[in-house]
Amino acid sequence: MSETRFVISRDLLVSGQLSPHLQSAQDAGLIALWSDEQREANRRATLARHPAGQDIFVFGFGSLMWNPACHVEEAISALVRGWHRRFNLWTPLGRGTLELPGVMLGLERGGSCRGLALRIAADKVDEETSIIWRREMLAGAYIPTWVTADLGDREVDAVTFVINPAYERYAGRLSEEILVHHLACAEGPMGACIEYLEKTVASLDAIGHRSGPMHDLLRRAQKVRASHLEKQARCDET
Repeated sequence: MSETRFVISRDLLVSGQLSPHLQSAQDAGLIALWSDEQREANRRATLARHPAGQDIFVFGFGSLMWNPACHVEEAISALVRGWHRRFNLWTPLGRGTLELPGVMLGLERGGSCRGLALRIAADKVDEETSIIWRREMLAGAYIPTWVTADLGDREVDAVTFVINPAYERYAGRLSEEILVHHLACAEGPMGACIEYLEKTVASLDAIGHRSGPMHDLLRRAQKVRASHLEKQARCDET
């Protein structure tokens, strides 16, 4: 795997241009990207219930916690009830390949989820949510959904992105063996899939949530990853 890593950035999202690997995937017919018109209609429909002139909260449970790629006034530890994070979305693009796809997080019904409530200032809501929609709503893998985020001292409405079970790359509930294998071994233009899990766990640690399913999953994946890299090294020597 090349050391060059593609990173989602604000500048790229503002430009409206596709990353090289997404452009190639679209050209090859591997992904059907939403049009700007589809994305904007979805954004406006979702935000129709948001009061004008007020700050907005976006609940991040995965990469939005550590790379929102938009201007955020503050990031507050939050608990959302009725939803839990799960690795349930195949990705043959950013952190995987067609031969060995990576797997990403989405929210599923049931349980609860610790994450970050990202507060966007009222005067920046239109611009910054446009960026978030370009980031999250590439091809309809998620459904923007309003949830209640418990910030400890108060509750706020927040928009988040739950998995779309009708999406073609929805993975459902994977067995532990299959999930750990893909997390540990898949790599793509954005790097190793396990890095996504590592950064998610680091974000949870930073808000005081230092144990749980993601931490257990990381420990298992790290063991498999070490064995995978050892085998690769032996192959390279022969």
